[in-house]
Amino acid sequence: MKRNLRHSAILLFALVLTAYSQTPNGGATLPKLLPLREQQAVRESWLKKRLDTMLLPMMRQQNVSMWIVTNEEFHADPVTAYIAPPLPYVGRRDFFIFADRGDKLDRIAIVRYPEEHLKYFFEVLNPPGSEIAATLRRLVEERNPKTIALNMGGRRGATDGLTHEAYKFLMEAVGPTYAPRFVSAAPLIVEYMDTRLPEEVEHYRTAVAVTDVLTQRAFSNEVITPGKTTVGDVRWWFLQQVNNLGLDVWFQPDLRIQRHNREPGKTQQFLSVTEESAVIQRGDVIHIDCGVNYMGLSTDWQKMGYVLRQGEKDVPEGLKKALANTNRLQDALFTHIKPGVRGHEIYDAAMADMKKLGIEAMIYSHSVGNQGHALGASIDFRRSSAGTSLEPPFREGSYTAIELNTSTPVPEWNGQKVTIMMEDDAYLTKDGMKWFRPRQTSFYVIR
Repeated sequence: MKRNLRHSAILLFALVLTAYSQTPNGGATLPKLLPLREQQAVRESWLKKRLDTMLLPMMRQQNVSMWIVTNEEFHADPVTAYIAPPLPYVGRRDFFIFADRGDKLDRIAIVRYPEEHLKYFFEVLNPPGSEIAATLRRLVEERNPKTIALNMGGRRGATDGLTHEAYKFLMEAVGPTYAPRFVSAAPLIVEYMDTRLPEEVEHYRTAVAVTDVLTQRAFSNEVITPGKTTVGDVRWWFLQQVNNLGLDVWFQPDLRIQRHNREPGKTQQFLSVTEESAVIQRGDVIHIDCGVNYMGLSTDWQKMGYVLRQGEKDVPEGLKKALANTNRLQDALFTHIKPGVRGHEIYDAAMADMKKLGIEAMIYSHSVGNQGHALGASIDFRRSSAGTSLEPPFREGSYTAIELNTSTPVPEWNGQKVTIMMEDDAYLTKDGMKWFRPRQTSFYVIR
């Protein structure tokens, strides 16, 4: 009871702390972030709700009687931080076991180091190393599960965390009676990881706000001096700001430059990332792709900037039209994304809209949440137009990185095409998609 009250108080405190504080440049503002101890407490409150109320129905939905998550020292399973307290686990090999007992969900942790916080969520066992296999076999035999789900057989890294050596160990531990009952946990993991809690929304909004504010500052004269500042200068400024906040990134920020009379290179179907040594010049159209991690949640973000030429007071009209075309593509996706609809259906409908408008478009939107490229529904030109039986539908409450671009001939650039790439994080309600932060509708201007 006291623990529940403490979590409630911390959640209220967390909402209060979404108030903004002024940044040194006097412009965009950064949200206040929770201290580490409060972050841990809030995340544990999320974990409690997931394990107390959500996991067992999901296991039954996916025909899973027992789920064993195996965590290796220095090779953590991507799922571990979301089914156990988000702590470092440094036992050579730890096991987190969930078993359907009919009237309840058994939760057992077999670990080398019985960390205190584990006891809030699991029955913690700490057998000698020589007895771990026998302990596993006893637990399985006592429960006699029809299926034993392991983190293997998925198409994504987050669903395929079981190592080959751990698989062999489990095969030998449970023996020939139960090893044939092993099944892939991938469908269960997708449902579990793609189901967002209402309590997460405001904290994710805070993470998006951090990403947004740092991006706007990066694409301003606070950071960029035309003719002097390099792509590397902007990248490392962004990384340093993230580090100063006690956060980290899940990929390094990438920058791209488009210039009049210079066709940009391409890597596969996308504009190539610009080298760090490149100097940002007047007249450049610049682009940044970045994301941060906060409280077990990841953002994914792309924005566009323009460096005014000498004597220019505003962005050329042709570039404004190009950006507006990408906004129209965003609008089309928002029109068609609804709970229960699959990505290939949305893709076909949105691209049909663009064809009617004469807009050259690409869509490669994806789920976002516990990872930047998270499990869940996607809308991607690289997928089959007919979809597959494994393609999950859009879920109410889920988060999506609306990632896409349009390419538009610009009169001021003698008809040269300019590609406007955007990525904004949004969430799905019963009434449709909503942005976490207002989307970009005009270029960030560097003077």
